[in-house]
Amino acid sequence: MTALAVLIARLIGATGPVTVADYMAECLLHPEHGYYSTREPFGAAGDFTTAPEISQMFGELLGLCLAQAWLDQGQPSPVTLAELGPGRGTLMADLLRATRGVPGFHDAARVHLVEASPRLRALQRETLGGHPAAWLDRAADLPEGPLFLVANEFFDALPIRQFVRGPEGWRERMVGLTEGRLTWGLGPETSLAALAYRLEDTAPGDVVELCPAAGPIMAEIARRIAAAGGLALAVDYGGWRSRGDTLQALRAHRFDDPLAAPGEADLTAHVDFEALAQAAAPCGTALVPQGALLLRLGLEPRAARLARSLTGEALASHEAASRRLTDATEMGTLFKALAVFPPQGPAPAGFDA
Repeated sequence: MTALAVLIARLIGATGPVTVADYMAECLLHPEHGYYSTREPFGAAGDFTTAPEISQMFGELLGLCLAQAWLDQGQPSPVTLAELGPGRGTLMADLLRATRGVPGFHDAARVHLVEASPRLRALQRETLGGHPAAWLDRAADLPEGPLFLVANEFFDALPIRQFVRGPEGWRERMVGLTEGRLTWGLGPETSLAALAYRLEDTAPGDVVELCPAAGPIMAEIARRIAAAGGLALAVDYGGWRSRGDTLQALRAHRFDDPLAAPGEADLTAHVDFEALAQAAAPCGTALVPQGALLLRLGLEPRAARLARSLTGEALASHEAASRRLTDATEMGTLFKALAVFPPQGPAPAGFDA
């Protein structure tokens, strides 16, 4: 057992089984043994690779989408240019480089990064190369006013609760102990107001997931955009309306048992984009597969332009990266992008096809 597994087992032994959400929170955020407190998760040497690390084109195209929305909304100034969960800062660095040529955009933009980890903040500061930025612990701390925001693979890491449909209600999936080892179990069947409507489209045995933190975060973002303008782009893997057990652990780029190594594997779950869109009311929303969005925003001509200076292995790697971002057998359809924009505004570029 890992050091964190021992601590979780002691907690369960003292107070009883814990929810999946509480287990995820401990695994990811424990100050001494949590995954994000102790690991460098990104890239080939880590446990997973995100789209910004695959190709610079991802951040460039999302940045130009935000900048075009800024132009379409009358070039307000100042504006908050924000990212939730910036990782190593790669996406924001690519975004800023791609938008340098948009007249007035950098003068108007005040960069804010929502990142709680001091270690990752230091990496982000280095990646941004001295570009002025402010760091915040929570999305709720973002300034009021026009907000242009991107969140890539942020919502999938928020702790989820899992519920298994019973004959008349729901049983919450829990983490307990069996002979000293962490095991799955179920709580008693109960009615749940938040899932009352799901009795219509589920059967006994079906699993539905709720992400308690996602709605309030999206609501805060949408409130600012509804009041003052802007655009939020949330890119993640998932679908419309949760169904099934999607909790997964990644360790050294391979799937692992979520209970096997607490604190040493990344835990994520599919994003329920229906729930995010509902939380964004009264803003307008649009959902597009990642591959379709990037192609609509001009990935092919951008890829061709970058390919002109490449040969051999570098060219093959570049072409593979383009396929990985857009192909239906890779990230193209599993990952989706949700746009949140002002109630009366048109859908942004790439979402209006």
